[in-house]
Amino acid sequence: MMDEFYSNWNKMSPIGLLLVGLGISFIGQATLDKGNGRSWFLKGTLGLILFNAGLSIFGDAIKNRTLYENELNKLRKS
Repeated sequence: MMDEFYSNWNKMSPIGLLLVGLGISFIGQATLDKGNGRSWFLKGTLGLILFNAGLSIFGDAIKNRTLYENELNKLRKS
């Protein structure tokens, strides 16, 4: 079980961080486009989707790391 928690954390945390950064980049570009009078709605919407997906995935990764640490502490105590 511990290996599963660690493996999930190890895979999901970089993906979550990547999506958060990508989403922020899209949001920033959409903001610049809106200021310059260009089409911005689709970029902004995609940016928000990517950002929120990244936060969700990263949050789940943190949950898995916490569960891993709890199991590790139980093993150390026994």
